[in-house]
Amino acid sequence: MKSKVFLLNTIVICTVMTICTSCYGKNASEEAVGIKGDTVSTLGKHLMLIYQDRKDNYWFGSWGEGLYRYDGKTIIHYTTEHGLCQNKIVNIQEDKAGNLYFNTDIGISKFDGQHFTTLKLTAESSKEWKLEPDDLWFKGAQDSGVVYRYDGETLHRLTFPGIPLGDDFIAAHPRSEFPSMTFSPYDVYTIYKDSRENVWFGTGVLGVCRFDGKSIDWISESDVNELGDGPANGVRSIIEDKEGKFWFSNTSYCYTIYQDNRASDDFSYIREEGIGNLNKDYTDLNEYLSIAKDDHDDLWIVTYAAGVYRYTGKKVIHYPVMDGSKVITLFTIMQDNHGDLWLGTHESGAYKFNGKTFERFIP
Repeated sequence: MKSKVFLLNTIVICTVMTICTSCYGKNASEEAVGIKGDTVSTLGKHLMLIYQDRKDNYWFGSWGEGLYRYDGKTIIHYTTEHGLCQNKIVNIQEDKAGNLYFNTDIGISKFDGQHFTTLKLTAESSKEWKLEPDDLWFKGAQDSGVVYRYDGETLHRLTFPGIPLGDDFIAAHPRSEFPSMTFSPYDVYTIYKDSRENVWFGTGVLGVCRFDGKSIDWISESDVNELGDGPANGVRSIIEDKEGKFWFSNTSYCYTIYQDNRASDDFSYIREEGIGNLNKDYTDLNEYLSIAKDDHDDLWIVTYAAGVYRYTGKKVIHYPVMDGSKVITLFTIMQDNHGDLWLGTHESGAYKFNGKTFERFIP
């Protein structure tokens, strides 16, 4: 019975992940599509992601309505009619040249300021695990168990080397017995680059792993994996704090990673108490969806329906996010180029911190 409950919970969780690989595997057109977008007067409601580019434009990624760009004066709406691969946006990145990349369920759309193109998969190999400073990393589709590395010219499809925990999970859940389980234990929720340029991958089942250019090393402690019926919901957001400790979607514990000793290639870590006793006052704080660090190195932690928590290192401050009596369900938090904090929500548009509380953003 526990396995069935776990699988149901995991399947529900995975609905927010990517669901197919068609644009990655097919010969998606890279012909430039001239775009102007549609000028609109308001933003959409399902704005899960917010990103500010180097030109200070705000990009709002929706869960089915495409993209909104706001330059401080005008809102432009972009959809598949203007060249997007798909209208569901799961991540936004920018390269050093100022090109923007929109990770969708079915491919990656690149925007050069004038045109959208869809990145074409031109290399598929597990031998292309490399770590170059200018590479961009993208998560793959649900049930693919892969990630993508883009070096500016080639999109590489990379498969994770199997680990015993993953092999055991697959063996214990054959598709013949669990036909509705359409996910891989290696599916990735989030990708994070740390202060040493190592790349971290947070998975929905197996915990978190780090790629340092030489090896892929895993942390699969009970607070980060989803191998049982415990409270973990997978690693959805990763951050490195001012002391170099890592937080993996869980505030009960944080991790000190011992960087490779120059005389040894061993990967090791210490799991230590995170926010600790303060969690007793804020039980909703244990598991979070998204986390950000502000200019004062305080951690801002987003829950699904319990608002935002600010951790100063000594105390916790709670900020409910409400619309009257309605609780706003949240998804992400980000800090913009000016130090302002923003929230992406499931169905209530974007919210911005005014210094005291988070309020609905209306351009």
